[in-house]
Amino acid sequence: MTNHSDHTNNPPASQPDPDLQALAREVFDLARRGDATMLAAVIEKGVPPNLRNERGDSLLMLASYHGHVDAVRTLLEQGADANLRNDAGQTPIAGAAFKGFDKVIETLLTHGADVEGASPDGRTALMIAAMFNRTAIVDLLLAHGADPHARDANGASAADAAARMGAADTQARLKALGA
Repeated sequence: MTNHSDHTNNPPASQPDPDLQALAREVFDLARRGDATMLAAVIEKGVPPNLRNERGDSLLMLASYHGHVDAVRTLLEQGADANLRNDAGQTPIAGAAFKGFDKVIETLLTHGADVEGASPDGRTALMIAAMFNRTAIVDLLLAHGADPHARDANGASAADAAARMGAADTQARLKALGA
């Protein structure tokens, strides 16, 4: 006869605890909303600063992509890796370049982010900024040593990416540099 009192309501070890999943979602939402104070508090309580979601997006990636400078700074000061890639190979600096958040990029660079931030296909943060005609970000990345002559896996440079997308201002700026 089986003693039914030995059974618990805990999920099998192979299945994530629903309460833990809910808590993780709340922490990722803090990053998306840019709640720097609460992010610092949960990290001080033991949440890893490089916690990643099911797509491999770190807290820093989410805060960067959503343009939250204070949250980005807090996460970096709490030990988040400025160069941690998501499952698609994208970096926080590339996400911020895509969205156009120059202050986030400045903060990432100050805390050791790779200025190139290249994805697996070789597309750099500079290429992304150039594609979307983000001249201030192009200037910022170049000032921090981004290579205007870098080429992606298809052989395209930042100037080529700008031309392809009709980004006249960044194309002109890069051509003036001989890129």
